[in-house]
Parts: sequence; structure tokens; C-alpha cells
Amino acid sequence: MTDQLPAPAHPPVLLACSHGTSSVAGQQSIAALVDVVAQRRPDVQVAAAFVDVQAPDVPSSLDALGMSPVRVVPLLLSAGYHVHVDLAEAVEGREHAQVTGALGPDSRLVRLLVRRLRDAGLAEDDEVVLAAAGSSNADAVADCLQVGDELGAALGRRVTTAFLSAARPRLPDGVAQARRRLTSGRGRVVVATYLLAPGYFADLAAACGADVVTPPLLVETEPPARELVDVVLDRYGEG
Repeated sequence: MTDQLPAPAHPPVLLACSHGTSSVAGQQSIAALVDVVAQRRPDVQVAAAFVDVQAPDVPSSLDALGMSPVRVVPLLLSAGYHVHVDLAEAVEGREHAQVTGALGPDSRLVRLLVRRLRDAGLAEDDEVVLAAAGSSNADAVADCLQVGDELGAALGRRVTTAFLSAARPRLPDGVAQARRRLTSGRGRVVVATYLLAPGYFADLAAACGADVVTPPLLVETEPPARELVDVVLDRYGEG
């Protein structure tokens, strides 16, 4: 009698968890990202969950998945309160579930920011401000500052990192500081939007008073950038 090999185990479910938004454009952009991630890994069950605004939330999603192994991938650019508290509490006591790292910082996201700036016509005399959401978590703020430093290195110029909430400098102040550095009326203040998708914060960034504001990393009129899809899948693979 020939011994039978055990059937291969199914890979863990990829539960892509974003913040959630009431913006239809933001919802469509995140859904498109999750869809492309699923297309890239047809062997993996991919599902979506949210920490706020939208349903289902992560605990409900984990309950629905039963005892299936799950890797919760935060569709968040830095690991602040939602990762360290909300998602950590959601998987607490569930040995089959774990939370991976946030999407950023990552050099591929910096490359995407550079492309957004080039597409916006960034000129030599322009001052660049990186607009991040902000967090009360010092590590999350440090992550955003790191992205600003890497963006400055990639562009070969100074980049000011400013925040939309919870950290300083606030974005309007960062824009004002950058404008004061312009000499002889030359150049513009260009904001690189370090936000994942359209929504409330992206609207605040667009109204910050800069001459040019790039769109967030996801926009509903374009397919998700390959860099973003790669980062999501790498975080899942690192889990």
C-alpha cells in the first residue's frame, strides 16, 4: 500500500484592512487595489476589512473566516494607533491570525511619489512639501519623516514633511515656510500627497494653499500602481 502524502495546506487568507472612508472615489480606489492584489495571487483568498467608517470591521471579518489562518495586511502608510491598538486588539487571542507591517516606509512608495511629482511638472525652482496624515504615535511620525528624507534624496533637494493632524508642522504651516524660501518670485510650492486614497484628508491637502498638489497614491481613474500592489503582497509574504 502506497503512503499518501498529506494535502497541501491552503495559504493564509490575506485580509486587507484599510481605514475606511465615506468618499466614493476613495472606496473605489481601495477596492481596485484589493481586486488587483487578488488577481496577482489567485492561490490566496483575499478579503477586505476596515478600521472605521465602512463595514465589515476586522473582528467581524475574522469571525466569518472561522479558524482559517489569516494575515491582516494594514493598507496604511505608517504603523500608528490603528495598527498598534485597533488591529492588535482584533487579533488578540486568535492564534490563527496575525497583523503584518504597514505599507510604509518603503522605497517603492518613494518612487511612486517621485513619479507623481514628475507628472505634475516639478521644476528645478520648486519647493517640495510632503503631506502626511499625521499620528499621535511617535514611531508613525518618524516613519513619515523618513519618507520625506528619502524623497528629498531621490529628488536631490530639500523636502519639508508636514502633517494634516496630530503632529507638527501642520501642512498649511509647512506650505507657508516653503513659500518663504522661494526667491525672487521664482518657483512654486508643490505638495507631494503621501496619502493612500481620495477622501477627507486628501481634500484637506488639496486646499492647503500650495501652487500644486499631487493626487494621493491611489486615484479612481487609474489602475493601482504596481509599486503599491507589490508592497501589499510583500507585507503578506513577510507575515
